[in-house]
Amino acid sequence: MAQAMTAVLQAAADDAGIDVTDLVGVGVGSPGAVDADAGTVTGAGNLPGWSGSYPLVSELGGMLGAPVVLGNDVTVATEAEFRLGAGRPYRSMIGVFCGTGVGGGLILDGKTWLGRGAAGEFGHLVIKVGGAQCPCGRRGCVEAYAGRGAMELQARRMVDQGQHSVLFEIMQRKGRARLSSGVFARALDQQDRVATFLVDRAVRALGAGIASAVNLLDLEAVIIGGGLGLRLGERFVESVRTASRRHLFQPDRPPAMLLAELGDLGGAIGAALLVGQGPQDRGA
Repeated sequence: MAQAMTAVLQAAADDAGIDVTDLVGVGVGSPGAVDADAGTVTGAGNLPGWSGSYPLVSELGGMLGAPVVLGNDVTVATEAEFRLGAGRPYRSMIGVFCGTGVGGGLILDGKTWLGRGAAGEFGHLVIKVGGAQCPCGRRGCVEAYAGRGAMELQARRMVDQGQHSVLFEIMQRKGRARLSSGVFARALDQQDRVATFLVDRAVRALGAGIASAVNLLDLEAVIIGGGLGLRLGERFVESVRTASRRHLFQPDRPPAMLLAELGDLGGAIGAALLVGQGPQDRGA
């Protein structure tokens, strides 16, 4: 992983006419449980072939010859939206990013909340005891219903049971190895029943999970991002907004629910913002 990142960074530096060692620092947003002080990433299960912990900061820093700062990918994307994107008007918010998995980031009283280092794992908030099995191995997590990886597994089961779907036809036609967000969007446009069922199920799960977080913390805003959220856009956000309202303790005071403004660059921008921050700035 560090070798691939080094190659990309060196190519970008070459294009900019600078040397990597001239950089003030390199910010990295990684999936999984991040220990910023130790510089390690643990349990990034949605990355192929991942197991255990990896000393990313020391490995990448040694290859680059530049300082490396580490944060969770969704946490840093949420901070970017808070500081530069859709979350700018608010002091408390949750970022919910739906892609291969489902991640979350929290801003409380204007600061990123890390808890003991792993706060914001929204995708593993349990919404149904004994429910669908999540890629993490547990049952009933939001990600078991709204993560694209889990949605693909369910789609394969449904097709194997004889239900017709254009999902895998579109996937093959587009040369994809997995059901991407774009594949789901195209299948929805064709009113595919399997795709519609899975996205509706994801919406219900997200609605219940978001409402639970809002009921606990009384947040001002919810920012929806990630590949699936961005690809399906405002119609997806509106569906989640409607689904969450029925679970809110104060339905007459719902939080603002907005699509992420920074798009696919949110994570990269948030990682760059890590450079030059001290632990107090990162909410630790």
